[in-house]
Amino acid sequence: MSVIRRSFNGILCGLLATLVLASSADAQPGPRVAAGPQFPTDNATIRALWEEGMQRSQVYGLGQTLLDSLGPRLTGTPGYERAADWLVHMYGQWGVQARKEQYGTWRGWERGITHLDLLEPRVRSLESMMLAWSPPSAGTVSGEAILLPEFTTPESVDAFMATVRGKFVLWSFAEPTCRPDDHFQEFAVEGAFQRFREARDAARGAWQDRFLSARLSPAQMAARIEEAGAHGVIMTQWSQGWGVNKVFGAQTTRIPQVNVSCEDYGLIFRLAENGQSPVLRLTAESRFLGDMPANNVIASIPGRELPDEYVMLSAHFDSWDGGSGATDNGTGTVTMLEALRILKTVYPNPRRTIMVGHWTGEEQGLNGSRAFVADNPEVVQGLQALFNQDNGTGRVVNISMSGFTKAGEFFARWLGQIPQDITQHITLQIPGMPGAGGTDHVAFVCAPSPGFNLSALNWEYGRYTWHTNRDTFDKVMVDEVQNNAVLVAMLAYLASEDPEFMPRDTRILPPNAQTGQPGEWPACRDGARTSN
Repeated sequence: MSVIRRSFNGILCGLLATLVLASSADAQPGPRVAAGPQFPTDNATIRALWEEGMQRSQVYGLGQTLLDSLGPRLTGTPGYERAADWLVHMYGQWGVQARKEQYGTWRGWERGITHLDLLEPRVRSLESMMLAWSPPSAGTVSGEAILLPEFTTPESVDAFMATVRGKFVLWSFAEPTCRPDDHFQEFAVEGAFQRFREARDAARGAWQDRFLSARLSPAQMAARIEEAGAHGVIMTQWSQGWGVNKVFGAQTTRIPQVNVSCEDYGLIFRLAENGQSPVLRLTAESRFLGDMPANNVIASIPGRELPDEYVMLSAHFDSWDGGSGATDNGTGTVTMLEALRILKTVYPNPRRTIMVGHWTGEEQGLNGSRAFVADNPEVVQGLQALFNQDNGTGRVVNISMSGFTKAGEFFARWLGQIPQDITQHITLQIPGMPGAGGTDHVAFVCAPSPGFNLSALNWEYGRYTWHTNRDTFDKVMVDEVQNNAVLVAMLAYLASEDPEFMPRDTRILPPNAQTGQPGEWPACRDGARTSN
């Protein structure tokens, strides 16, 4: 079965290509020319990199093992440690030096099952998931689900807290519909969407006023609900698409906080709002493990001539655990893993040292990459270029020069030697702007050291897979990741062999639009090395 699945994309593409060729042949009879990449130069290594990456790709197998078998990689969990050990093992099989490099500790936590049922006024099993680092339930617990009321005085907060013991508190605004907005724009009569949106915005604002009128932050509200003896906090964070929720970390410390699908949360909310007394039953299992090591996985192929100069491949390895961490950032991880495999096979003795950083703690503030920059000044100083990928499964379509004024001529030289099958999709932003946050290349850019993010076509990344319960292996577009792995392998090879070392010249930044003050290059800061 696995052979069939691995072959599916290739078979489909082959059938489509056959149909196109047959149609062309019917229209214009003549000899058929086999399709293939157009190489701009006679560089034998570029050709070999293409052949290894396109004809003997391991993207499917690596991705399926990482995302289906090993699964999500939340910092501080046994799942992360298992996956990190697997990375080191895979590199070792290919003859690549790899290690786990600890930079700190993080609170250890392990997820168990979450099961939430509606018992009254009818029976229904609900789509739900405990948030990351949530405490467990006290066994299997049952109780009524109640809404946060409208608070008018501090005394009204106290009065509400006296009612929550043994109950579940509904924390979030309930969406009036879980249909995406574009359905209204496509199907509704003129003016209907505007009226709906205005009513929804007003209702959402009124719900937020319940927190404001209580004069409690979400964390303070959670603490009060815990102290009052509630069974748990029930919430939702819809991601504006069919069946998809954002799933982050818990704000509770003693009772479970459970994320429920948009549809099922709306059901519970409406029952409570209309006095129909919904009763829930919850089993939520988890355990805290104390401090766990926080470590990056670093792999490298030593340089033959310039071992103290570095070409770096970069992708964060950690993920949220609402899904499998597939497009955030399993695809970036597999891109760099496969690229280094290709390089080790075709180009085992690079001119400069080629290194890959699989970072942890990115989701908590770029902690792993920032710690690496602080702890490895010799790599930062000797960096020729860093190629980072972290925004989904699509093919690379945009590369910003990150504000480095001389970088454009290097990328023009490198991309000029890569087949147009890959480069035709790519736009360069010259000189671009230095990022101040968002993904790991900025940990290097601030130094300043030349880090570049390889931005991908989004494939509905923001709505459907970024930090969601649907970020799973089936969302990976294997051909696009394969394309990116070959691109990265070629860029790394060309950067390694380039006779010039990339300068650190940076652009003059435009004034701050809010203050009018001159723009400043972002400052480096160390990442958090502990969750305490």
